[in-house]
Amino acid sequence: MTWMNLDQLLVEARPGRGVTFSPTMDHEQLREQALRLAGGLRERGVRRLAVHLEDAGDLAVALLGAWRAGVSVLLPADLQAQTRQRWAEEVDLWLTGDIDALYAEPMPAAALDLDQCQLSLCTSGSSGEPKRIDKHLRQLANEVYALEQLWSDDLGNACLIGSVATQHIYGLLFRVLWPLCAGRSFLRTQLPFPEDIQRASREHCEFAWVTSPALLKRMGDNLDWTALSAVKKVFSSGGPLPCDAAEHLQRRLGQRPAEILGSSETGGIAWRQNDPLWQPFAGVQLSQDDHGALRIASPYLPAGHVEQGSDAVEFADDGRFRLLGRVDRIVKLEEKRISLPMLERALIDHAWVSEARLGVVQGNRASLGALVVLSGDGVEALRNQGRRALTQALREHLAGHCEALALPRRWRLLAQLPLNAQGKLPQADVDRLLSSDRTRLPELLDQHRNGNDHLLRLHVPCDLAHFSGHFPKAPVLPGVVQVQWALHMARQILPFPTRFAGMEVLKFQQLIRPGDTLQLTLRFDAERGKLYFAFNNAGAPCSSGRILLEAADA
Repeated sequence: MTWMNLDQLLVEARPGRGVTFSPTMDHEQLREQALRLAGGLRERGVRRLAVHLEDAGDLAVALLGAWRAGVSVLLPADLQAQTRQRWAEEVDLWLTGDIDALYAEPMPAAALDLDQCQLSLCTSGSSGEPKRIDKHLRQLANEVYALEQLWSDDLGNACLIGSVATQHIYGLLFRVLWPLCAGRSFLRTQLPFPEDIQRASREHCEFAWVTSPALLKRMGDNLDWTALSAVKKVFSSGGPLPCDAAEHLQRRLGQRPAEILGSSETGGIAWRQNDPLWQPFAGVQLSQDDHGALRIASPYLPAGHVEQGSDAVEFADDGRFRLLGRVDRIVKLEEKRISLPMLERALIDHAWVSEARLGVVQGNRASLGALVVLSGDGVEALRNQGRRALTQALREHLAGHCEALALPRRWRLLAQLPLNAQGKLPQADVDRLLSSDRTRLPELLDQHRNGNDHLLRLHVPCDLAHFSGHFPKAPVLPGVVQVQWALHMARQILPFPTRFAGMEVLKFQQLIRPGDTLQLTLRFDAERGKLYFAFNNAGAPCSSGRILLEAADA
C-alpha cells in the first residue's frame, strides 16, 4: 500500500490499486474516467459544477475530473427544490445521476493545483440560514495526510465501510479522499442500518467503519458480534457518543470508537477514544475568547484564518480539553442566567440517564423542560417505581447543581434523541418536542407479511400517556389500549369495515411494560367480519382476541 498525495491522483495510472467495491474499480479506471469527465466538462464550457451523487465511487470520479478541468465543485446538502433554487445562480450544471453522459475525449494527465482547485460545502441550515463554505484542495490534502499519519498502522489494508453521507466533510474525507490517497478500497454505498454494516463487513477480511452516534447506538444484541469484532477501527462523528454506547461497543468489539470533533468550516479539530478529554489533531492550534469559546487555527483552514467556535471548553495542562457546551445555549428565567449544557451534563451523570437535552417551555410562566433518553437502569427504575418517582429523583439530583427555578417542570422520556441527517438536534426541535403532548401510540419498528398474517414489531414508548394512573408505581399498558392499538394498526394496512361491533375470546396473559418490544400479529377474516390479533413479548403471549367489525351502513 503506497501513499499518493491528493494532487497526484491523476498523474500516473496504478493498475490493480483498488479503489471501490460493489462494483469494483481500480485506480487505472478511476483515472481514465476522471480524465474523460474532465474532457466533457471542458467541452461544454462548465466552470461551476454542483454534485450530489449517492455512489461514492462516482463522486471520486466527479471531483477529480472537475478539478482537472479547472471546474469548481459545490456539494449541496440535498436536492430539494429550495436547495436547487438557492444555488441556481452559482452553478452551471447539476450532476446528480448518469455521469457517463458527460464523458468525452480525455484531457491529458496532470497534477492538480492545490491552491486553485476548489470545493464548496453547504450546511443544511438546521441551526440557521444555510451557507456555503469554500475550501481549496490544499486544505483537504493536509487533512487526509494527517489522518494517515495518525491511524495508518491501525487500519492496515482495511476496506472503509460507511453509514454517513459523502456530501458532508466527515464522510467525504473518511469515506472517499483519505482511502483514495492511502490505497484502501471503500464501499460505494452509504449503509444506514447496523444489519447492512454487518452484511458488508462479512464480505471483507479487513474492514473499518465510518459511522455516526445515531448508528452506533442502534447496534444491538441481534448482531454477530464475534465476526464484527474483527473490525480494525470504528470512527464516529456528528455528535458525542453516549458513554453507555461506547462501553457497549468496548465489550462487544474490544475497542471504543474513535470520536472525531469538527465541522464543515474547520475540518477536524480533535479526537478522543479512551478518554473523556479531546486531543487536538497535529498542527491544530486552539485558544479561547473572552467567553471561554474555542478558537481554531489549523492547516485545514485558509492560511492565517482563525475560526471562532461557539463551544465553551476547559483546557487541561497538556493541551487536551473538555467540551462544556455551546455558549449560545444560555437562557434567562426570571432574570437568572441558566446554562443548558451544564444542566444536561449534570443529568447525564445520573445512572438512569443516557442522553439529555433541555429547552424552554413557554406558558404563563416560562420554565425548563427535559428530553431524556433513559439508560437500562433508568428503564428498570421507571418500570418498578413509576414516572413520578423517576422524574422526582432526577429533579433532586439536579437540585445540587442549580437553583429551584431551573429544575425542569416538564419531562419527555424518549427511546433516542431525534437527530437529523447531520447528527444534530436543533434547539427549535427540542422546544417543539417539549411543547407536544405525550404519545398515545406505539412506535412501529418494522412489518412484514406471512401468508394471511401481518406481523408488526412495536416498541412501547417509556413516556406513553396511557401509563399515567395505570398504575402510578408500576406502569402497565391497559387492556383496552391494547385492543385500540390492534384496531389502529390494522386500519393502516388492511381494508375492512370501520364500525366496532364487539369482542370475542379476549385474553390477557402477561403485563406489557414501558420499553417492551412487542410482536403484533393481525389477520382479517372478511367473510366473518373478524379481526384476529395477538400481542407477544419475546415469544411469550401477552394478549389476544377477535374484534367484530361491520360496515358503517349495516
